[in-house]
Amino acid sequence: MEELKSKIAKNPIPNHIAIIMDGNGRWAKLKGKPRVFGHKNGVTSVRQVIEGCAEVGVNYLTMYAFSTENWNRPKLEVKTLMALLVSSLKKELKTLQKNNIKLNTIGNLENLPEKAQIELAEVIEKTKNNTTLTLTLALSYGSREEIVNVIKNISKKVVNNQLNVEEINEKIINNHLYTFSLPDVDFMIRTSGEKRISNFLLWQIAYAELYFTDTLWPDFRKENLFNAILEYQNRERRFGKTSEQIEKINE
Repeated sequence: MEELKSKIAKNPIPNHIAIIMDGNGRWAKLKGKPRVFGHKNGVTSVRQVIEGCAEVGVNYLTMYAFSTENWNRPKLEVKTLMALLVSSLKKELKTLQKNNIKLNTIGNLENLPEKAQIELAEVIEKTKNNTTLTLTLALSYGSREEIVNVIKNISKKVVNNQLNVEEINEKIINNHLYTFSLPDVDFMIRTSGEKRISNFLLWQIAYAELYFTDTLWPDFRKENLFNAILEYQNRERRFGKTSEQIEKINE
C-alpha cells in the first residue's frame, strides 16, 4: 500500500474525482443476501475511498449516492437507503473531522426525508471549516434535471432584464449548476463493470478521464483507488490540443 502511494506522489494528482458506486445489489445477490445487505457493506468502501483520497492529496471527491431515478426502486429499498444515509452521517462524522474533510451535497434535496435533510445540514455545518478534502454527496441528483433548472433560472434572469443573452457563456452556466463551487471533474470512476455515465455530472465531466472496473462497490478499497489513480497518471490529457502542444506547455 505504501509503495502504491509513493508511486502516486511522483505524478500530478487528480484535483477532482467523481465516483459512480455501482454493484451493491449484485454483490449481495452473489452472497444470497437481500440488496440492502450490499448497500450496508458499501459504507465501508465509502470510508476507505474518502480516507484514501485525503491521504494522497485529492482536493475534491464527489460520490453518486442516490439518483433521481433511484426513487423508482422498491419502497423498502429506498426507505432503507435513506435510513442508512442518516445513520452513516452520524457514524462517519468522526472520520470526517479526523481527516479534516468538509461535507457538501448536490441534488434536489427537498425530495429527501426531513430526518435526512436535518442530519445532512448538521454535518455540513460541523465540517464547514475543514480544508483537506471537500466530499460532495450527490443525492436525489440527475444531471439532465440540473441542466433543465439552469436553463430555467438563466431564462428568468433574461426575461427580468437581469442578464443579456449575449452575456451567457460557460462561466454563467457553471455559476448556475449545483456544482457552482466545485472545479470540473478530472477523473471519473465507475465500479461493477458497467460502462455508462448514468446521468451523472454530464456537463462537469466534459474533459474527465473515465475509468471502469469490474470490482463491485462493496469490494472496492484504497488499493483499488490507488491503482485507478496510477492509471489516470499514465494518460495524456490534451483538452483538444496535440501531444506536441502539451509537451511544449509542460517544458
